[in-house]
Amino acid sequence: MAHCWKLESLKRIVQPELLDTLPPADPRAIRSRRDLRRVNSWMRNHSIMTDALKKNLNGDTLGKITELGAGDGNFLMLVAQKLSSCWPSVNVTLLDLQKNVPVETIAVFSKFGWRAEAVIADVFDWPQSSEEAVIANLFLHHFENKRLAELLRVISERSKLFIAIEPRRAPLPLLFSHLLWAIGCNHVTRHDATVSVRAGFAGKELSMLWPDKKNWRLAECRTGLFSHLFIAQKTS
Repeated sequence: MAHCWKLESLKRIVQPELLDTLPPADPRAIRSRRDLRRVNSWMRNHSIMTDALKKNLNGDTLGKITELGAGDGNFLMLVAQKLSSCWPSVNVTLLDLQKNVPVETIAVFSKFGWRAEAVIADVFDWPQSSEEAVIANLFLHHFENKRLAELLRVISERSKLFIAIEPRRAPLPLLFSHLLWAIGCNHVTRHDATVSVRAGFAGKELSMLWPDKKNWRLAECRTGLFSHLFIAQKTS
């Protein structure tokens, strides 16, 4: 397997992930979503997203935020917990293709003063509205470049700020994706982790796909040990 760690072998490859094929109530899917909460915690993605929102809103009021591929809503719920003292009243849309968000999670948002709604829709066809901020966590890597460019165009037309955290496509994250058995992750999570890293991003790949570079400020970099951060902020 030594060849797997060579940087030149890590060209971007998008393959299906097992979790996307399982019904939400399947025990393997439930276990995998629980695994992903732990993986997100290890990657510090909640803190990365919180810091990015604070920095790029720069004291402005956050009134509305949409998460694409929100899954069970746990990720944005934890971000809301960190941000509610700064922004006590925010409208949240949790967008996903499947019905994964428990009513208990919606209730937790309300404890922070945030009003959350789970919307079941395709990201290419979510209800037309002007979004103040759009975020994505471990979601963009599911798309081949042509389809991804189309999605980024849709996002650019509906948001003022877009922040995405994705797997970093590099030897170290790939190595650790093979070691998730050590923290008790099930076979679905272990399979999908490796697939995710190979479909992840490096360099300025997302910036290259962004449709309107003239009116947006783009930033893209590695963050932490395993993640890739992309920020697009409208300037006019």
